[in-house]
Amino acid sequence: MQTIRVTTGRPYDVVVGTRLLEQAGARIRAVCGGDAAVIVTDSNVGPLYARIVEESLAGSGYRVRAIEFPAGEEHKRAETYLAILDAMAEAELDRSSVVVALGGGVTGDVAGFAAATYMRGIDLVQMPTSLLSMVDSSVGGKTAIDLARGKNLVGAFWQPRLVLADVGCLGTLSPEQFADGCGEVVKHAVLADENLFEILEHQPLTYEVLLRDLTYVETLVARNIEIKRDVVSQDEREGGVRKLLNLGHSIGHAIEAAEGYRLGHGTCVAMGLTAIARAAATRDLCGKDVPARIEDLLRRHGLKTRTHRDPDELFAVALHDKKRRGNSIDLVIPRRIGACSLAQTDLETFREIIRDGVDDILEVRP
Repeated sequence: MQTIRVTTGRPYDVVVGTRLLEQAGARIRAVCGGDAAVIVTDSNVGPLYARIVEESLAGSGYRVRAIEFPAGEEHKRAETYLAILDAMAEAELDRSSVVVALGGGVTGDVAGFAAATYMRGIDLVQMPTSLLSMVDSSVGGKTAIDLARGKNLVGAFWQPRLVLADVGCLGTLSPEQFADGCGEVVKHAVLADENLFEILEHQPLTYEVLLRDLTYVETLVARNIEIKRDVVSQDEREGGVRKLLNLGHSIGHAIEAAEGYRLGHGTCVAMGLTAIARAAATRDLCGKDVPARIEDLLRRHGLKTRTHRDPDELFAVALHDKKRRGNSIDLVIPRRIGACSLAQTDLETFREIIRDGVDDILEVRP
């Protein structure tokens, strides 16, 4: 078990280990106090884990209610958010109560936004159950819902009081779901840790590894959280250096939206990461070997690196990206493995970058 301290305006611990579901009540009681808690979860995760967490919270003296919503990115919408708020009010939560977000990134986002806005903000505990949410969305305080015109366009920065990442939950993911989380793992390595990249080249974080070596998985999850912690602690509200965490996201989010959110977020980040690396190489902004190494590692983790989407279609979708500022957009450019830079890019250049990154990797539709 490892504990990582996140030193934002309100510091908190991220605990990575096993059997944390059963320990949730005591750990949350020690940090948050209060008399009432709600567990917000989705229809996939709730049947697996909600009862365990509910019993743990009740055993630590909490009055508990579980709120379940339909699983899927398509439900990260205002209707779900309002339904959760109504259920919280019906449960008579007050300002000393706790929201426990039990699930993947969608659950963490929508439950976190509900916690941030109910009675102008109550305590939030993140309990991520997917690899993607453990290494990325549960840490850093971003909460949001989607609008028809774009992803995460409504939200708030609301740091959790505690994060409990029980890696034992990863065993109930499908191989495809686990691989999807590896998109963010590789992204973190490209962004800030050449040594991690080389470790992953030597031993990819595959589903087979998960089944035989949970300690290795725990170590890599903790390292990814440290990378994100180091960035977030410098820039809690994404005014500068935190934008680097968007590596691969401007094109990746466009692919995700163009696909109607049928592809996983990590998969789309993988395609966006490959595209921006190829475009950077064509402009001599990084070594010619960089995109090949990135694409090879992503494929070894079972991730797609190619899209059949037309680059002009992706550009049109990307114009709704929240990183756009008037006639420019903030892009993260890989300079080498382990080092990236932020570039404010005019929209016409961005269109060319998408073409350079995507045109030569178009897949033929079956």
